Amino acid sequence: MTPTLTTLLLLGLSVGPRTRAQAGALPAPSLWAEPGSVVPWGSAVTIWCQGILEAHEFHLDKDGHSMPWDRQRPLEPGNKAKFSITYVREQYAGRYHCSYQSSTGSSERSDPLELVVTGFHAEPTLSALPNPMVTSGGKVTLQCTSWMGFHRFVLMKEGEPRPVWTLDSQEPTSRQFQALFLVGPVTPRARWTFRCHGFFNNTPQLWSQPSDPLELLVSGVSRKPSLLTQQSPVVTPGQRLTLQCRSDVGYDRFALYKEAARDLPQHLSLQPQAGLSGADFPLGPVSSSHGGRYTCYGGHNLSSEWSAPSDPLDILVTGQLLSTPSLSVQPGPMVASGENVTLLCQSWSFVDTFLLSKEGAADPPLRLRSKYRVGHYQAKFSMSPVTSAQGGTYRCYGSYSTSPHLLSHPSDPLELQVSGSSGEPGPPATDPSSTAGAQLNGITGSFTVWLCPRSQPVPVRPHRGRGGLRPAALPPRRPPRPSPASGQRQEAGSGPAAATQEETLSDAAVQDAQPEEGVELDQRQDAEDGDPQGTTYAQAAASDAPPDVTYAQLNRLTLRRETSAPHSSQARKPPAEPSVYAALAIR
Repeated sequence: MTPTLTTLLLLGLSVGPRTRAQAGALPAPSLWAEPGSVVPWGSAVTIWCQGILEAHEFHLDKDGHSMPWDRQRPLEPGNKAKFSITYVREQYAGRYHCSYQSSTGSSERSDPLELVVTGFHAEPTLSALPNPMVTSGGKVTLQCTSWMGFHRFVLMKEGEPRPVWTLDSQEPTSRQFQALFLVGPVTPRARWTFRCHGFFNNTPQLWSQPSDPLELLVSGVSRKPSLLTQQSPVVTPGQRLTLQCRSDVGYDRFALYKEAARDLPQHLSLQPQAGLSGADFPLGPVSSSHGGRYTCYGGHNLSSEWSAPSDPLDILVTGQLLSTPSLSVQPGPMVASGENVTLLCQSWSFVDTFLLSKEGAADPPLRLRSKYRVGHYQAKFSMSPVTSAQGGTYRCYGSYSTSPHLLSHPSDPLELQVSGSSGEPGPPATDPSSTAGAQLNGITGSFTVWLCPRSQPVPVRPHRGRGGLRPAALPPRRPPRPSPASGQRQEAGSGPAAATQEETLSDAAVQDAQPEEGVELDQRQDAEDGDPQGTTYAQAAASDAPPDVTYAQLNRLTLRRETSAPHSSQARKPPAEPSVYAALAIR
């Protein structure tokens, strides 16, 4: 190489950097903020600018200002500077650039840094549609909503300094402003916790308070646990309620999720015992906020993946509506197995749904839409045919479809008693000395029996009224019948059985008393009475007494239904249908 060429090359290497510096060609520095560029109002933030080692001064510029916002000497080893803000206020929000100076000139400007200050408006609400449990590899929609008219919404993911998405807001029919963010596919290898903010276009660096955090739980295909409660799912305010999540898989932790809830699912760890693992989630004292649909999940400590969800459990809170419905039963509260039964729930106030709950039942209440009938709302719950397993105590409630887990006050309880099939034979004859209480077709109670001068059947007719059976009026006096002719049946007032009955009746208190509620006693009715069961009689005997009517209050007796054809020796024409009698065993 010639000396002239070598000299030119050395000259070029020595003047090259100076020429680039004079032309402003020094590399642009890097600019960032710690702990992040989204800063709550009142907190501290540090802005860093990093250039080359030859830099001797760094400038921080803010858009809208002609002069540098701040100047700092570099820190050792001399290639970066620190700009500290100890108390962030709204005037610090904006767009920043930085540059540096060296002996050879000025560098280019850095990329912009958006410093956002949060906390200037009320926080929006962040929820997952349909819920925050997402199948591994699946996607989920996050909904950020607010009553304020924000122009845009921002979604932030925990652990990332910059916004994940920014979307224009929409105004749906509910008049809330919202944005829908599609997130996924999600995997159990990372945590998926989000918050959202809202802001206005004229102040894009002043955001609202952050929403409550929403964590997505990634569910897998491992066996689902069971969610149950030892109490009824229909609860009253103030009651203490515990939900139990159980599994025969050895899960180390469990999560309880309430549909559309704003808070995170609860996580409880429990060591497996006796082949079962589980967790108890106490809720209460119960308030209206506890009403809703719940599911639970199981998981292992060494994995962020959760099990498949349990079957849902609905918790219903009563006393949240002012109305109280009524409950009645047709044909009555005491029926035979195989009959058709209808429970009628009614309300004078508007409700669009009725629920029927059985006391002690683990199954959820039955639901029916209400129908308007002659000034009130009603629903008919049919049991056709009814079985003995359906006997029990029932209550009904009203609710609105907009808040299906909040119920009215309960109706008065209604007890449905279901006896054996109507086609089955009756019970065996009861001994007169039996101490059993008065029973007629499953009805228990005390009632008055009218004793007439001669043996004559006295109709015993159950009469149904509101709430069950109502008492009957006193029967009118009836003159005695003439003595039967020769060959006719012997009078019921003669013989040892009659004597025993008379002796027992002599111990009864003879009193002027109305029949008690439970059974109606009336004179024999004609066949046109229309009783589908036929006429039921109480057969009693009396001694030769004056024609005046004698009656006694019987508190303990047993009635037995009997079906007998008329005696062949009776003078009267036998009826076309056999009569049904109730034999009284009197003690």
